[in-house]
Amino acid sequence: MCENYYFCYSFNITNRTMNNALSNRLKNMSESETLAMSQKSRELKEKGQDIINLSIGEPDFNTPAFIKEAAKQAIDDNHTHYPPVAGYPELRRAIAEKLQRDNNLLFDPGQIVVSAGAKHSITNAILSIVDPGDEVLVPAPYWVSYKEIIKLAQGVPVVMETSIENDFKITPGQLEKAINAKTKALLYSSPCNPSGSVYGKEELKGLAAVLTNYKNLYVISDEIYELINFVDKHYTIAAYECLKDQVILINGVSKGFAMTGWRLGYMAAPPAIAKACEKLQGQMTSGITTLSQYAAIAALRADPSKTPEIIEMVSTFRERRDMVLDLLQSIPGMKTNQPKGAFYIFPDIHAYFGTSFGNTSIRNSKDLCMYLLEEAGVAMVPGDAFGAPGCIRISYASSRELLEEAVKRMDKALKKLS
Repeated sequence: MCENYYFCYSFNITNRTMNNALSNRLKNMSESETLAMSQKSRELKEKGQDIINLSIGEPDFNTPAFIKEAAKQAIDDNHTHYPPVAGYPELRRAIAEKLQRDNNLLFDPGQIVVSAGAKHSITNAILSIVDPGDEVLVPAPYWVSYKEIIKLAQGVPVVMETSIENDFKITPGQLEKAINAKTKALLYSSPCNPSGSVYGKEELKGLAAVLTNYKNLYVISDEIYELINFVDKHYTIAAYECLKDQVILINGVSKGFAMTGWRLGYMAAPPAIAKACEKLQGQMTSGITTLSQYAAIAALRADPSKTPEIIEMVSTFRERRDMVLDLLQSIPGMKTNQPKGAFYIFPDIHAYFGTSFGNTSIRNSKDLCMYLLEEAGVAMVPGDAFGAPGCIRISYASSRELLEEAVKRMDKALKKLS
């Protein structure tokens, strides 16, 4: 019973009134489950529980010193005023030069728009091309925000199912069948968050052969994990000349340069799309933080194949991937592919559905993740968040010691299920 009746009554009425005042747009939006799991982990840690957080989607490395120095110099040089909406010309040139050097792509700086992270760039693109009722093809598993961004634009996300048997990738035939008169875009990532899958040259060639037949269909290629790649070379669908006027390439500095907190992403797109996104951004956020832009100039001018910090980070991630895969193989019911990029493993855990321990029943990936959080003190993200309810996402952006301990705890907890 509330001791102050009038306060409680007033609070409840106000709370209901405010909820009714919220837009349907917001009410229909789901919370990010990756952020929700991280928040739950923090809350348990604050209560004194020993939690190993493998739900984190950022490198556990610090930004290289030469990049930080560039930002410090920008402060001393008083680069603290409003920047151009689409980014400093010097940064847009650096991006165009990077795309030519690393990807053999020719983009004019005027085709590049700098935004507050790759998520912002994707949002700009979707809001610029999608009308109510337009369909956007989204291969599953997909990054958690894709569907919500499409819904925000009143578009319709059309999920394309994949499986661990085909390395979580769509085929040209599957793509052809999914396209119809309402299809406005294809949105996917490679390397993929959450599966770590990477589309190879021939696979992209097959998809390009289908897409070139639909000139009004855009391809939004999210390549934010480009540098965390364990194969010989990163391939982009933007390299196919037949798709020159259809591809919106998304990238940034967050993952490859360990710059998540700097919040800087970019797109390279057909001129009309770039101009539209600049117009949209001008009315919403304007230009991106000046210091981050100068830090990004230093990052992008560095050849990643010759930058020790990047080479070390990628090598470390590869070693951790191999170690965690080996450890997971000893756990019955954990079915894995071999991720070729990013820093996640996305095991199929269907084998545990229908099991239980005490009062806990495992019906889906959410139940399993909550069970492992409470019983083993290990935080991961359920596959439901990525459109793959039979899987869970394990981030290996953590130390070898913590990863070994986490898998040991998982093994112990999973053996209790029957």
